[in-house]
Amino acid sequence: MSLFRDDGIVLRTQKLGEADRIITLLTRGHGRVRAVARGVRRTKSKFGARLEPFSHVDVQFFARGSELVGRGLPLCTQSETIAAYGGAIVTDYARYTAGTAMLETAERFTDHEGEPAVQQYLLLVGGLRTLAAGEHAPHLVLDAFLLRSLAVNGYAPSFGDCAKCGMPGPNRFFSAAAGGVTCGDCRVPGSVVPSSESLGLLGALLTGDWATADACEARHVREGSGLVAAYLSWHLERGLRSLRYVEQ
Repeated sequence: MSLFRDDGIVLRTQKLGEADRIITLLTRGHGRVRAVARGVRRTKSKFGARLEPFSHVDVQFFARGSELVGRGLPLCTQSETIAAYGGAIVTDYARYTAGTAMLETAERFTDHEGEPAVQQYLLLVGGLRTLAAGEHAPHLVLDAFLLRSLAVNGYAPSFGDCAKCGMPGPNRFFSAAAGGVTCGDCRVPGSVVPSSESLGLLGALLTGDWATADACEARHVREGSGLVAAYLSWHLERGLRSLRYVEQ
């Protein structure tokens, strides 16, 4: 029997029995972890309030054996709040739906429990912090998070040079299957021709150029979000359920 300590973001919760919950977290050192939190649904439990989605917490786990992820679920025996992002997120519909899509994305990209995913973890922490601060439009924060999640998992799209032959941009044709924009010679069936402003916006979101992103017109933002959703669905093989509720 072993004790483990790690900090993580609560991705989701599930009811268990009359008073318990199964908590799914993305942790810094152990990747995605599911654990049982006993008694957290009781009205007098202060422990449960710290283990809600969007919470950044320092958690102690009790596991049978020397590994945190094994045959049985470990127990959450202690939790301390690092940052309660949920307070600023759940009170605003646009932030809440964008944040929910971010949590779902992080879980989908960490499908193997116990495998560290430090870049995805840090990306999620930074994304929720930005979303809670309200410095940028929620849908822009979400699209930036989705693009960077794709990049850190090996699916970085190209918005300038041709994704197939490397021809310097700007290039006109976009295809999720091809990996981003392509030149005329490399164009694949089903390619679309988005506006240069939309491609510029996506490139800005990927690189963190918020001055360009914030100044983009609404119609180009909507077109860019559609391209991001299509690209994400292609690589995840199915779309995010929560994306349908995100305001544009």
